[in-house]
Amino acid sequence: MNIPTLPAALNAAIASHPGREALIYRDRTWTYSELGELVERIASACRARQIGPGTVVAMQLQSTPQFVASLFGAWRAGCIVVPINPMYRYGELAHVLTDSGATVVITDRGTYTDGMQQAAAECGVRWTFLTDDDDLASPRTEEQNPPRVVSDLLTDLPPDTGRVEWTIDPDAPALLSYTSGTSGPPKGAINTHANLAWSATRLVEHLRLEPAARVYAMAPLFHITGMVCEIGGCITLAGTLMVPGRFSPHVALQEFLQFEPHWTVGPSTAYIALLNAPGASPQHFASFQSASCGGAPLPPKVVDEFQRRFSLYLLNGYGLTETAAGCVSVQPEEPAPVDESSGTLSIGKVIAGTSLRVLDEFGQQLRAGELGELAISSPAVTPGYWNNPCATAAATRDGYFLTGDVGFVDQHGWVYLVDRKKDMIVSSGFKVWPREVEDVIYRLPGVREVAVVGVDDSYRGEAVAAYVSASAGHLVDPDAVKAHCRAHLAAYKCPRDVHVLDDLPKTVSGKILRRAFRSDESSANPSNP
Repeated sequence: MNIPTLPAALNAAIASHPGREALIYRDRTWTYSELGELVERIASACRARQIGPGTVVAMQLQSTPQFVASLFGAWRAGCIVVPINPMYRYGELAHVLTDSGATVVITDRGTYTDGMQQAAAECGVRWTFLTDDDDLASPRTEEQNPPRVVSDLLTDLPPDTGRVEWTIDPDAPALLSYTSGTSGPPKGAINTHANLAWSATRLVEHLRLEPAARVYAMAPLFHITGMVCEIGGCITLAGTLMVPGRFSPHVALQEFLQFEPHWTVGPSTAYIALLNAPGASPQHFASFQSASCGGAPLPPKVVDEFQRRFSLYLLNGYGLTETAAGCVSVQPEEPAPVDESSGTLSIGKVIAGTSLRVLDEFGQQLRAGELGELAISSPAVTPGYWNNPCATAAATRDGYFLTGDVGFVDQHGWVYLVDRKKDMIVSSGFKVWPREVEDVIYRLPGVREVAVVGVDDSYRGEAVAAYVSASAGHLVDPDAVKAHCRAHLAAYKCPRDVHVLDDLPKTVSGKILRRAFRSDESSANPSNP
């Protein structure tokens, strides 16, 4: 399967399957023909306002039909899209809008708060398009608010004026995907049209997904996983994408029964939420041919429990914003092994066309089984960071992208992710990888989520601390956690402090924010005495 761009894949799907369902949202469906018409009209609306090639368009939307239509409409007009987390507030918005140079914003009315209005006014935004679910049913009137014009995205569109003449250079930027900021201010990774198309097609081949697959968008669409794996993968298969708005385990279970999806992808925290959802049963997952996990570490306990309760094996995977989503994944026919020494579940094997090296601190390639930094080379890797040549140079070596993640590859080609380089704890001179400690704590009954971090210690330099949340109907005893760790880990790896919280802070993509516990605010988190 060779598709130069995702817009080309959409054109092919419209031409070959115009009457097939392209999108499902609650009680509404859109065929490929209807989606194509909406994309054309959005592109025409952009061109009518001189929004065209090279214009940077910021999109702050949940997983809705408007996201998909706006994404392809902006691309059809020749624009570069910046997806923005709907949870961002003024400071975060101002950074992304300023750094990207966005002059157009597409957002939901509920998200268009004082923070976005202030950021847009201060950062040179000329056009703001608003939308919400009501737009899918009834028209609104346009409101003028010079110098920025605020108008409705879906109801103020011009009548169909024919196809917009457009060509897309596969090497042109399609997205400026801002990193999650777990290790500093977000940087805009450039994802070209060729990057996205290559990654989407290789991933569906690796996962053995079939044409016309029904995909459930459990990962948010504004995340790179949602855009490439869910939207891109689905479109390349001329499949049907079910968009839930914002993920809710209760709603997801209902929609699994109603729409019978074949595949989904999401972070481990979403699967943990499904495991803990009242009433979850094998019937809810009966339609799934496979399900993938990425974006956050997947504990072996969760895989085992999911397979035992629902007869569905979770396919672990790995990718980054800078690699246009997945570059390593487990395949359906070959379950991932667990490393005996650390208890870490393999993230899979490299996807065809991807090269992975494990490097030492001097950039030398290590042998099988040796621990070092993972480095990736493939046609999906970003050409660099937007207007940031220093960061681009620092992240590349000999044509390989330096991921900042530490792991190893065994003699059979299985890749193991140990942890982030920046998250390593040094306690009394010994190295402690938080992931190893977290995996041990996950084995304790009643534990739902875990974050392990290093905290300042006047004697040891750093001490190990664990933050834990409990599964529904369970209590977690900090002393029991400590005893469990002492039974399975060397003494220097065991947490000296265990804090039990109602919930752990996460990014919207499901990554647990370890940095929140290393900040000054961590002392304000409630803990067991």
